[in-house]
Amino acid sequence: MADNNLRDIQSEPDTRNIPINKVGVKDISYPVVVLDKADGRQHTVANVNMYVDLPHNFRGTHMSRFIEILNKFRDGISTLKIREILDDMKEQLMAQRAHFEIEFPYFITKKAPVSGQEAKMEYACKLAGDSMFESYMLEVRIPVLSLCPCSKEISEYGAHNQRSIITIKIKADERIWIEDIVEIAENSGSTEVYSILKREDEKYITEKAYCNPMFVEDMVRSAAEKLMKLKGVLWFSVESENMESIHNHSAYAMIESYVAEKM
Repeated sequence: MADNNLRDIQSEPDTRNIPINKVGVKDISYPVVVLDKADGRQHTVANVNMYVDLPHNFRGTHMSRFIEILNKFRDGISTLKIREILDDMKEQLMAQRAHFEIEFPYFITKKAPVSGQEAKMEYACKLAGDSMFESYMLEVRIPVLSLCPCSKEISEYGAHNQRSIITIKIKADERIWIEDIVEIAENSGSTEVYSILKREDEKYITEKAYCNPMFVEDMVRSAAEKLMKLKGVLWFSVESENMESIHNHSAYAMIESYVAEKM
């Protein structure tokens, strides 16, 4: 039974007159349920961050209340419930603004291009909501293969290639499938990468990349063109880091843009 006589230090006044923008709990491992375009729902485990603002006159927030809110979703936080969670945080913690972030691995079944062998591919995702906005932010990191156009042009045979990570961030006001973001990135490199490949698949991918060389600049421009046409997107950034195979550095490019028709 709770002891109502215990002193509530957090609610005591603070005289320094300095408000805090974000205070809360960070790095909580928790089950989540993510919408899956093929199967409806996917269960995974997320790293959760939860914050609220704190007025200048309060000494501290009530950290346990964040966990109490999470426990309402002990069977898995649905990404559809983020707005409800933000509203609960504001109410329970007497805040004007709330922030909720989850980072999680997402898995898509992919078939190898020739053999048809199936395996799960992992994509690192982040979903964030802010109670001040109806939109949300989705981030997906997608590995692809890039082959250097310059190397192909100047070499008598062969060309150097590299594994690349395309990171796409979007702010949207309606549902955007993770699978659609992945498809945009994978169609913007020289070719896709897979979890499992047989010899005939390796031959196909190697030759496809050779016929489709891409600079890092080509990749982000190609992805940006597709993102500009994606319904529901208000803002996006796309960046690519190519882990060079013959240089001791990575090549990098980034494009950030508001979608004009949404402004």
